[in-house]
Amino acid sequence: MNAESLATPAKLEPAEAALTHRFLLDYPYEAARLFEAMPADDAAALIAAQPLHAALRAWQSLTPDVALEVLERLPEPQPQHLLAEADPLASVAVLTQLDASQREAWLQQLDAEVARELRTLLAYPDDSAGRMMDPRVSPLRTGMTVAEAVERLRQIRRSGLRELFVVDDEGRLAGCVEVQDLALAARELPLADITRGVSAFVHDLDPREDVVETLMSQPISTLPVVNISGRFIGVIRQAELMAAVEEETSLDMQTMVGVSPDERALSSPIFAVKKRLPWLQINLLTAFLAAAVVGLFESTIAQFTALAVLLPVVAGQSGNAGAQALAITMRGLVLREISLRHWPAVVGKEALTGLINGVAVAATTGLAVYIWSRSLALVGVIVLAMVISMLVAGLAGALVPILLSRFGQDPASASSIILTTVTDVVGFFSFLGIAALFAPLLVQSGV
Repeated sequence: MNAESLATPAKLEPAEAALTHRFLLDYPYEAARLFEAMPADDAAALIAAQPLHAALRAWQSLTPDVALEVLERLPEPQPQHLLAEADPLASVAVLTQLDASQREAWLQQLDAEVARELRTLLAYPDDSAGRMMDPRVSPLRTGMTVAEAVERLRQIRRSGLRELFVVDDEGRLAGCVEVQDLALAARELPLADITRGVSAFVHDLDPREDVVETLMSQPISTLPVVNISGRFIGVIRQAELMAAVEEETSLDMQTMVGVSPDERALSSPIFAVKKRLPWLQINLLTAFLAAAVVGLFESTIAQFTALAVLLPVVAGQSGNAGAQALAITMRGLVLREISLRHWPAVVGKEALTGLINGVAVAATTGLAVYIWSRSLALVGVIVLAMVISMLVAGLAGALVPILLSRFGQDPASASSIILTTVTDVVGFFSFLGIAALFAPLLVQSGV
């Protein structure tokens, strides 16, 4: 049976109609290919002439764009029956190509239970690949020749395409073809000969973070999206990929300073207060903890007032060192350059970096303090404190986000507050503790 005989359903004799019925039941994938090669009006007329059970398998085997064109041309109530009886994922793949109002109009014509199930499948979570994708896809079939693929491309009539995705009989993603390769290949060549594998794809429920990770690891401009059964249902184009990277980066910047990812520049003041105040209260508690450490050495500070002048120097430098280590570690986690199993190497590297930087900064600080105070004892105190605090800051900057990730927490939201507490407490305690131990030497040097 060929496409020409299938395309003239009105002229079919009873025996031919029975043969067509049998063909649709026994060879739904081959029938789908023939429908895709003919005008949508003819395909719809043929499907309309068949009982539901015969038309169903062939209709849901069509590519989503052709299935929608056929659906829109079928007489009532056949479209509703097909949407209700087909595999829900196939119905969803068709409905996603409509805008929200058109989709809802179709759903309202279905049984309430069926409509509720389809709405659930259509409602992709925020920041998921399904929300980012363009569902208007027109894939090619694996069994086509180059000539058939070119004719299909003419039917699509869509500009700006650089590559076309290829699916198997069940609509599962099988590969892709460059438009240039398609144009240059011999017309009788099987499409499979110029089809190459896809370098990457995502599932429709994958979070935006996975999309960004895929983009960072693969030089791609178009990312195919498949559903849970592997059926090709859409693409995420370059503009959406770039927007996802920008959004992910900006959210990390917000959460690292205790700002909710939900807040925007034009959010209301009340909303901003609700999102920021809890983190400010937590930060206040940690500040009191650092103040309590200073309070332990109140008598030492009262005896040597120069310590109060130099205290912010130690805390500030250790805080900066910790922030550098935190930023590098966070970037590695976000871009999946490192995982939890890399923690010994990351922590060791940041500890050594902190130690070397601590020695270098301590040398400069010691020279400045000696010029200011002429006290070798005070120089020794701040040099030792600077090395210790910057070493610990490097350790904490790497370890805090890794530990938070290990226990299932978002490292971006709490790392900076924990790190500030650690660097302040260690900086104050090391500087004032060493000063208390060196008190006799400080007295002798006249500090």
